[in-house]
Amino acid sequence: MLRLPRHLLAAALLSLVGAPSAAQVTPGDFTLREYRFESGEVLRDVRLHYVTLGTPRRDAAGVVNNAVLILHGTGGTGGQFLGAGFAGGLYGAGQPLDTARYYVILPDNIGHGASSKPSDGLRMKFPRYGYTDMVKLQHLLLDRGLGVRRVHVVMGTSMGCMHAWVWGYLYPDEVDALVPLACVPTQIAGRNRMIRRMLMDDIKRDPNWKGGDYTAPPAEGLRSALGMLFMMTSAPLVQQRQAPTRDAADSAITAFLDARVRTTDANDMLYQFDSSRDYDPSPHLERITVPVLTINSADDLVNPPELGLMERLMPRVKRGSYVLVPIGDRTRGHGTHTIPAIWGDTLRGFLSTLPTPGGRGR
Repeated sequence: MLRLPRHLLAAALLSLVGAPSAAQVTPGDFTLREYRFESGEVLRDVRLHYVTLGTPRRDAAGVVNNAVLILHGTGGTGGQFLGAGFAGGLYGAGQPLDTARYYVILPDNIGHGASSKPSDGLRMKFPRYGYTDMVKLQHLLLDRGLGVRRVHVVMGTSMGCMHAWVWGYLYPDEVDALVPLACVPTQIAGRNRMIRRMLMDDIKRDPNWKGGDYTAPPAEGLRSALGMLFMMTSAPLVQQRQAPTRDAADSAITAFLDARVRTTDANDMLYQFDSSRDYDPSPHLERITVPVLTINSADDLVNPPELGLMERLMPRVKRGSYVLVPIGDRTRGHGTHTIPAIWGDTLRGFLSTLPTPGGRGR
């Protein structure tokens, strides 16, 4: 992976964000000498990459009170939240997460991006992490790496949405509010789990995978797995608009798979999807007492509203509100979570109900 010098990377990120109110745009790496995973496995020199935007502000007791943690989805990175479509609707002057007011933290989770991951060299000897580990490592990054001991808002998309729910019961006294986007606060089961199982099996059944010790990528297994992922996260109306003819559809899916096979590591993908096995906040929902705004979209095939799960679960969240975005010209199925033009005003209204962060500070 090409790594720009830090001063050049910061300039590039600032140009992407395009938010003149951003006091600082800072990439960084925090290294833990050692971490023991829930499995009992130990990894030394655990690297956690991140980007921060804005400036931390402290209250009279010296506690940072304006931190917003934004968590990415499976296979993503914190950097995905710096593109114009997301950052351009959130971080600028007067926008919901104006970085003149908020200290925004965008980590790469363990197993992703520039953080420690199987493809760094350990391959299938890398510790088998789960969502609990991922959230605990996020907490360690904030506490030990950035000196943030309380988070004003934990917000996340897809996998990051699920992590936000985990934050709600693992650290109920260290967050002010949660904004989970595109998930359900219960165990992954049914079609969602079946697709995850099939795509992991597709990789492992490719003879070229060789138990993870491949010299050439298991391209056929990856191609099948990525096809399952495409169907999992796409939406029929969106794909019909993008590919309204047979030839256009054939061309679009071929181009998608060709590009993703070239850039996806099979072992990293296996670990990323396997990590969801321990996710199940449903026994802990009564412990979540902070305000929660959770938003799903009606065309999300990962979390289809017809299952009725949110209607059964959300009444157990004391201060929770649930918004279902109807299918429209702007929704993008599961990917609606990264289009603040759709839900940004709802987020703004929710934030206005919270205690004002980053007051005069110091």
